[in-house]
Parts: sequence; structure tokens; C-alpha cells
Amino acid sequence: MPGKRFERELVRGWLHEPEGLPRAAMALFHGASGNCEGPLMIAVAEAFSKDGYVVLRGDLPFRQGHHGPPRGNGQRDRDGIRRAAEELRQIAIGKPLCLAGHSYGGRQCTMLAAEEPGIADALLLLSYPLHPPGAAAKLRTEHFPALRVPALFVHGTRDAFGNIEEMQAAVALIPTRTKLLPVHGAGHGVPPSIAASIPEWLAEMIDR
Repeated sequence: MPGKRFERELVRGWLHEPEGLPRAAMALFHGASGNCEGPLMIAVAEAFSKDGYVVLRGDLPFRQGHHGPPRGNGQRDRDGIRRAAEELRQIAIGKPLCLAGHSYGGRQCTMLAAEEPGIADALLLLSYPLHPPGAAAKLRTEHFPALRVPALFVHGTRDAFGNIEEMQAAVALIPTRTKLLPVHGAGHGVPPSIAASIPEWLAEMIDR
């Protein structure tokens, strides 16, 4: 179903509701150069709502009223993700909650989940920004050993922010159930055309 506008403190975006009662919830966020209106964001939200999820497709706080890249350490963005999770817990009471994001948005979701292990029941990371392009030594994995929920990584084989071999080594740092799904030929931004397959991939991980 089409999304409807949703705004709360630190939360702004679109709520996609399933046809019946939700079986799960997802908070979905964009990368550093995008917003919640990107084609991938819309495609993923629609795919999961068709699969029974209530999905909040949101703009991170840095994007609300600001057109440049994120500033600072991301704490305000993590506060926004936490608020979105709290709102979804009230909408889908007692249902599993997945935090999801592309690039920077996914990284902030993992950092919040490491800081607060009970905030989510699963993670979906689209094109995780493992390191800056050309700076493979500057890994963004210091918090990975603190993650405690299943995590699905969907990653392009031509991603300049981390190749598949680097991602495999990084994912191995996470002491819980994980899966890395390569998308052949994709760069830093998997194609929206794969969105319809992602709910099944995530279900294979968290339902077993």
C-alpha cells in the first residue's frame, strides 16, 4: 500500500502499512547523500509492506531541514532511529522489529544496536560503508563484536566502500547469526530491482 506521511520528534518520513495486521516492523533509513525518497528506499519499503511488515521509511535527523552531508558523530541520527523504533513498537506491539538502512543509515543502525542490544530483533544492511573509498585501513567495525541480533548484509561486488572479501572478514567479527549476500556487478547502492527478494532473504535468517 502507498505510504502515508508520518512525523514525530526527530522522526519524519512515510509509513507503509500491510493489508492486514502487521507480522513485523521495520525502520528504514537512507545513506549520507540521499533521503527517504530514493528509489531503493521506496522499493524496499513496498516489498516489506507486501510481506506483512509495517515499515517506517524515514529521513534521518541530519537530513531534516539540511541538504549537506551528516555532521558530528551521528548521535542525533541514532537518537532519531531510536525514536522511530519506539514509535513502531507502539504500532506493532509484540512483533519483531528490524532496523534497516543503506550505507550511512545502516551503519548508524548497527551502532545503535551495539549500544542498546534490545533496540531491535534484526538488522538489514544495504551497502554497508566498511571503509572510505581508497582507505581500506580505516575500518568501521569497532562495534561489530557488540552486536547481538541477526544481521543480513546485501552488498555489491563492485562497491568501493568495501569488497566482498573485506566484507566477509568484517562480518566474521559479529558473534551472532549473519549472512552476506553479494549482488553481482552492483556498486555502492544495490539496484531497487532486487528489493522484492529481500524479505525472503531476511526471513530465511531470522525465522530458522
